[in-house]
Amino acid sequence: MTAIPLGVPEVPVRPLAQRRVSRQIHVGPVAVGGGAPVSVQSMTTTRTSDIGATLQQIAELTASGCQIVRVACPTQDDADALGTIARKSQIPVIADIHFQPKYVFAAIEAGCAAVRVNPGNIKQFDDKVKEIAKAAKDHGTPIRIGVNAGSLDRRLLQKHGRATPEALVESALWEASLFEEHGFRDIKISVKHNDPVVMVNAYRQLAEQCDYPLHLGVTEAGPAFQGTIKSAVAFGALLSQGIGDTIRVSLSAPPVEEVKVGIQILESLGLRQRRLEIVSCPSCGRAQVDVYKLAEEVTAGLEGMEVPLRVAVMGCVVNGPGEAREADLGVASGNGKGQIFVKGRVIKTVPESKIVETLIEEAMKIAEQMEKDGAGSGEPAVTVS
Repeated sequence: MTAIPLGVPEVPVRPLAQRRVSRQIHVGPVAVGGGAPVSVQSMTTTRTSDIGATLQQIAELTASGCQIVRVACPTQDDADALGTIARKSQIPVIADIHFQPKYVFAAIEAGCAAVRVNPGNIKQFDDKVKEIAKAAKDHGTPIRIGVNAGSLDRRLLQKHGRATPEALVESALWEASLFEEHGFRDIKISVKHNDPVVMVNAYRQLAEQCDYPLHLGVTEAGPAFQGTIKSAVAFGALLSQGIGDTIRVSLSAPPVEEVKVGIQILESLGLRQRRLEIVSCPSCGRAQVDVYKLAEEVTAGLEGMEVPLRVAVMGCVVNGPGEAREADLGVASGNGKGQIFVKGRVIKTVPESKIVETLIEEAMKIAEQMEKDGAGSGEPAVTVS
C-alpha cells in the first residue's frame, strides 16, 4: 500500500498589521524606517576605552545576529576610542551620550554611524542643538533622541507629576522640534519606560504624532526571564500594530542573550524569516515519551543550522501526527517508538532510543538539499510538541 503525502502546502506568512508609515534614515548601511525590516540592536558592556575588549564583544554580537551596536561614552578616554571602534566594527556603531554635549561632537567626528542623546540629563543640551544639528548634517550622522523615564527632564516631571506616556512623548517631540528648527530631520526616537503598559501607551501616542522611525525598548527590563517576558509583551503589542523600526531587549544578562531574544520575537511575529524553531507540547498525562528530554536533545543537535527548517517533536497521539505532518521534519512518539515524518509523509518507524539520532540525520539531509536549492540564506524552524 502506497503512503499518501499529507503535508500542508507552504503558505506565505501575512503580517499582523501594515507597518506604520515613517520616514527612513540610514544607520551606516542599515536602513531604518520607511518600510525597511525591523533591525535588532544591543549594547556593549565593556569599557569603550578598552578597544580590544569592545571590538571582541561587538564581534560576538555580530555573530549572534546583531545588526546595530551601541557603545557608552562617559569619559574622554571612551570618546578617544570611538574612531577605531567605529572603523573596525563589522556593524554600525552608535555612540551613547549622557551628561556631556562635547562627546556628541566627538562621536560625530569619529565617524560613528549615529549618536544617541538623552536630553533629560545633558545640561544645557537645548542650547547646543543648533551646533549639533549642523555637525550631524555635515557628516550625515543620524541622531536618536532617547527619552528615558528614569532621566526625564525635571520640568516635565513637575508638569505631569511622574513619567507618564504624555510626559515621555512631550519630551521627545520637544527635542525633535528643536532640531527641525535648524532643518535637521535625520532623527530616530525612543521613549523607554520599565513598565510595559506605560511604554506601549507612550509609543502609540508618539506614532500618531510624528513620522520619525521609532526604536523600541523596555528600559531596565530586569533579569533574563523577567526582562524577556516584559520585552516580548511590549514589543508584540506594538509590532503587531505596525509600530517599531528597531528594537533592543534590555536584559541584566550578556548582550548576546538580548540579541537572541530580539531575533526570536521578530521571528515569532513573522517579521523575520524563521530559523531553527522548536515547537513542543508542555507534556501531560497522555505523553508516552520524555518530551522535555527529546526537545532539548533535538535543539542541541540542530543548533547552528542556517536553513529555514521546521521540525516537530510530538509526545502523544492526539496532536502528534497532525503537527508532525505540517513540519518539514517531525516525529509522533508513543509506545516506545516514533514515526518519522518528512514533508508530511511517514518515511520510517524507529525505536524511542533512535528518535533523536534519526531526526538529526534526516535534518542534515533536508538542510543539504535546501542549500542546494538556494534556501541556505534563510533561517531554520523546528517544531516540538
